[in-house]
Amino acid sequence: MSGNMPPGTPFPGDQDPDRTVAYRTPRPPQQGLPQQGPPQQGSAHTAGWPISEEFGPAAPSPPTRKGMRGWIVALVAAIVVGVVGGGGVWAAAKLSGGGTQPHEVLPGNAIAYVRIDLDPAANQKIAMFDIARKFSATKETFSGDDPRKAAFEALRGNDPKLSHVDYAKDIEPWLGDRIGFAVLPPAQKGADPGPVLAVQVKDEEAARAGLTRMSSGAAEREPMGIAFRDGYAIVAPDQSAADRYAATPPLSEDSRFTGDMDALGEQGVLSFWGDLAQIAQLSTPREATPAALELLKDARFAGALRFGDDYAELTGTARGTDVKTGQTEAVKLGDLPSSTAAALGVTGLGTILQDKWADIEKALGSQSRAPEQYGLTMPDDLVTLLGKSFTLALDGEDLNLATPLGGTGPKVGTILETDPAKAESVLAKLEAAGADAGQAAPGKAHGDGKLIFATSQDYADKLATAGTLRDSESFQKAVPGADDAGFALYADLDKLETLYINDLEGEAKANVAVLRAVGLSGTITEGAAGFTLRVVFN
Repeated sequence: MSGNMPPGTPFPGDQDPDRTVAYRTPRPPQQGLPQQGPPQQGSAHTAGWPISEEFGPAAPSPPTRKGMRGWIVALVAAIVVGVVGGGGVWAAAKLSGGGTQPHEVLPGNAIAYVRIDLDPAANQKIAMFDIARKFSATKETFSGDDPRKAAFEALRGNDPKLSHVDYAKDIEPWLGDRIGFAVLPPAQKGADPGPVLAVQVKDEEAARAGLTRMSSGAAEREPMGIAFRDGYAIVAPDQSAADRYAATPPLSEDSRFTGDMDALGEQGVLSFWGDLAQIAQLSTPREATPAALELLKDARFAGALRFGDDYAELTGTARGTDVKTGQTEAVKLGDLPSSTAAALGVTGLGTILQDKWADIEKALGSQSRAPEQYGLTMPDDLVTLLGKSFTLALDGEDLNLATPLGGTGPKVGTILETDPAKAESVLAKLEAAGADAGQAAPGKAHGDGKLIFATSQDYADKLATAGTLRDSESFQKAVPGADDAGFALYADLDKLETLYINDLEGEAKANVAVLRAVGLSGTITEGAAGFTLRVVFN
């Protein structure tokens, strides 16, 4: 896979500079592009929206509509559902990466951004279509060889207002390979965020006609603004906004955005970015404490959808967090028994909890004392249990969640890498609380600096011995970089499906049978975290 780093590679933490936008010298006006500079007298700009003076006025959302038209939002949503949700994934190497990207034309004050590439190289088209054809929901839609047509047909199938639009006549002649969508900050307090769409086009005149036709299916057609910039149609709620956005310094000049995307590496078929601090301010309930928002004050996230021959992966990074300590150990799920059906491991949580307890306590309020009802002393006892790492495992042998009379039920165990003596005293408090509730004492075993407890003694002993899960092909595919991961999750769906496959019928059963395994692996460093989530197909 090409790019700056392969999937599963740890992302280095760093100190991010404050968000800055370096303005470029305005380009000479191009044919079909709006002139940069102040608006003409009498234009719709005179009714302007208040926004920061960096970007000039932005138009207010009229009271009769909120944000952009439904079809514009549906366009991005349907492409994501049609291409991603249907199992359509491409190998990330050798994407057709030349030319202008959407972030080079969308406004630089965006707080969230999504980019989609609809035309990867030939081998990646084959991979995407092969995977999409495994699922009944997308088998027919992906019967051809044009991802753009497949995406549009998925959109039209979910929006009856587009039934009058013909792909070959109205869309194909002008539609380019990339689409970008950005969410802008509210123009004023209490207003909705502002959406803007960037669609790569091959013919501006045909694009204007095609986009207008797509919006003409509504019973009451609303006005729509379309401007052009560097080979893209900029689509906004009105013409004034479209013209302004086409002349605004772009997101590519935001040093935080470019730094985050560089750390992400290969951006694949779909990539996204968001300013967590600004998003949290818009979506957090009013009762949220300032301490909770403080944890995210400089945080951003970025991610990309990428592909292998028989798996799809979502790789992401979070940077600018207020975490001062990172992982010191690896969870090494590969040491679990080969019969493991599912497992979760996390390292360094004890250190992070101890370091950030004051902030967590302020954020949670009285809920931070909830564990005290079980006799625990907070945060010391929880820090002891979490220790260097903890791992939770479910065995795949004799898997039966509905315990019959006299049966043993599922085998579940926990491995604590910590001070065994201290952890056992904490566990004794939990056992006492469990005994009062009628629960049996767990089976226990000890390893090198580890305390293991499980639903049965035989499973505790099994977990105390190094296993060979790392030799499993499904595990290797689903959990890249497992031996170095600070946190990891694994689910062998071929083992787990015995719990639910018999309750399914027809297409649902066939679709589930395609899924082989799911895995998550990642690292936590000072001020940053990275992860790779994979779905492996049979």
